[in-house]
Amino acid sequence: MESTVVMINLFGAVALLLFGLAQVKDGVSRAFGAKLRTGLASGTRGRLRSFIAGFVATVALQSSTATALMIASFVERDLVLPSMAQIVLLGANVGTAVTAWIVATGIEWLSPLIILIGIVLYRRSSTTQKGAGTALIGIGLMLLSLQLLSLATAPMRQSPALAAFIGLLDDALPVALIFSAVLAFASSSSLAMVVLILSLASTGILSPALTVALVLGANLGGAIPPVMATLSGPATARRVTLGNLIVRTIGCLLVLPFAGYIGAWMQALPFLPAKLPVDVHLLFNIVLAICAWPFSPFLSRMMQRVIPDDPLADDGPKFLDQQALNTPVVALASATREVLGVGDLIERMLIRTENALNNSDLAPLKEIAILEKRVDRIQQEVKIYLSKLGREGLDDENARRSIVIIDYAINLEHIGDIIEKGLAEQVAKKIGKGLTFSEDGYQELLSLFDLTVDNLRIAQTIFVTRDFNLARQLMEVKVDVRRLEKQSAERHLERLRDGRVDSLQTSSLHLDMLRDLKRINAHIVSVAHPILDESGLLIESRLRKTQ
Repeated sequence: MESTVVMINLFGAVALLLFGLAQVKDGVSRAFGAKLRTGLASGTRGRLRSFIAGFVATVALQSSTATALMIASFVERDLVLPSMAQIVLLGANVGTAVTAWIVATGIEWLSPLIILIGIVLYRRSSTTQKGAGTALIGIGLMLLSLQLLSLATAPMRQSPALAAFIGLLDDALPVALIFSAVLAFASSSSLAMVVLILSLASTGILSPALTVALVLGANLGGAIPPVMATLSGPATARRVTLGNLIVRTIGCLLVLPFAGYIGAWMQALPFLPAKLPVDVHLLFNIVLAICAWPFSPFLSRMMQRVIPDDPLADDGPKFLDQQALNTPVVALASATREVLGVGDLIERMLIRTENALNNSDLAPLKEIAILEKRVDRIQQEVKIYLSKLGREGLDDENARRSIVIIDYAINLEHIGDIIEKGLAEQVAKKIGKGLTFSEDGYQELLSLFDLTVDNLRIAQTIFVTRDFNLARQLMEVKVDVRRLEKQSAERHLERLRDGRVDSLQTSSLHLDMLRDLKRINAHIVSVAHPILDESGLLIESRLRKTQ
């Protein structure tokens, strides 16, 4: 009976830890999700920045799995180079280890205060404050779970059965590694497994060698969930997650034979013996990052050979289920999902056009026409699909949602036209004639390009969540876009008056690209109109009334 109570307490404490982790991830995603995704996508233009981006995202989300899935989706959409993605995941691994080390510093007594602050923030009306409150509640629950884990594992010190099991694992370190990896995979969290090892180590029943082996298993098991989550995904995403698993597997296999020496060496250092698991976890991931860093380009090329490109798929819609037309809610959800895919295609077109401009390379522009045809076809299919739904008779709310979906699809199609017939042709002309923008003009265009991509990502989020605060923020950004376009045009004219040769040669291209980016942003911002209109915050005209 006593052993049953101990196991219930132990599993309950682990469940609370996992729930706390989920709350932190959910809260941070709600409060800073769009900024995190934008920062992760834009922070991968160099190796060091990629490493830092992965580190920061994982510390914020408390989940290297979430970071891995995000970066895999960015690689799929050509937002991040595969070699940079591998470095992002090295940073994510170190971020998880640092989180475990911080959690183990003995600040469990703060948990009631953190939970109290979190609840106060959660009761506020702001989405950001609610998200921050949820994250703080999760952190408080994680710290509380450590106290419960400590209490739950205390009786194990006198357990003959556990002592015998630990003895068996001590004599078979590879089995111990596999056992730990299975538990980490089952919990989808290497952090949770390391914290459990930490609780067991604090009772003094784990040898240094076994501690190292169990921590290695936690690292290995934590790399498996992203691989499983991307099994049905595109080849580009599978390469990233499988590459991370291969790196961790090689690291574990190389370190395991020296587990006894490493454990004894680390125990001799002036660290707390009870904190050995988190110290080993942090050291392993730092050393692995240092050693694997130079090989990231080679690993990316190897993964391209291991996982071949996907066969060309049908360009038509994937989610428009004709059987769902009898259920308006399901049909509208299917159409929403389809239009989100159109938004992803537009984002890819923007990124490829910007890459062509950045690198003076025509290759990224070759796919623009193909992508634009896909956009045209899918948005047409969405309109036909929703027109059939309208014949079945919709209530007012579903009818409004149907119109919103169609309007957003049409705006995305207009953006595709502007990119293909405007931006892409202008960039191709600039490259073909060997023209060079002035440094100031070039930076102005890049800034507006980046802002446009960020706005599109926010619009995608608004389209799904109908978040009022994000909609209002996007409308305010429209003013910033108008101001940037006007300032850039005025500065360009000043450079022309100064007789700058580079500005004279690229004058029409510069002004045309500014105009097209402004038009694209106008279409993007339109997603916020229905939400703000319902709140009575939009007026029919910007003209001031005359007395």
